[in-house]
Amino acid sequence: MTNPLIELCGVTRRYDEGPPALQDVSLTVRPGESVAVLGPSGSGKSTLLNLVAGLDRPNEGTVTVAGERMEKLGEAASARFRRAHVGLVFQFFNLLDDLTVLDNVLLPAQLAGTPGRAAREHAARLLDSLGIARHASAYPGRLSGGERQRVAVARALINRPALLLADEPTGALDTASGEDVRHLLNDLHDSGQTIVLVTHDLRLAEACATRTIGMRDGRVEEDR
Repeated sequence: MTNPLIELCGVTRRYDEGPPALQDVSLTVRPGESVAVLGPSGSGKSTLLNLVAGLDRPNEGTVTVAGERMEKLGEAASARFRRAHVGLVFQFFNLLDDLTVLDNVLLPAQLAGTPGRAAREHAARLLDSLGIARHASAYPGRLSGGERQRVAVARALINRPALLLADEPTGALDTASGEDVRHLLNDLHDSGQTIVLVTHDLRLAEACATRTIGMRDGRVEEDR
């Protein structure tokens, strides 16, 4: 059996004197899984994602991703780790409006020091495979929500990450664009990409996830 890509052991995260955002959470995700994390607002879903991405640190417990203990990394080391191993997709795209689609996609590769020609060739292949090659020289503000989310996914994949993390990827989209992104994530999983997504969208979870984790009050309530 392959080693877990993600392993959380006894993880607790507190932000103030109130109840913990996460409380004694343990779970593993293996390579090739597509996992949907479900739960009401305040259940700890985004905190879980931020800990896996190295954007936050636990007060107790350990977070291991691709063999790296995330809680032991400083900010600079965490940023380098994310560039090499983790792709991030956000609800509101986080694209740079003054850069073209192609330049938005290329940015993480440039930060990682990928040679320019190789990065541009890979970016072109990604844009083509995601059906947005015709928009390479356009600016994000001229695209639909679904198209902008495809650009965000291409940017997340440019450095060939082992893990794709998506935080409410259909939350800002209309019904048609949300369906578009559901098909895209399903295709990525079929190609072998490991995905963990936080969502309120039950249709997204049903379409894309091989496993669902239900959270409430900072705890894993269901894992099926």
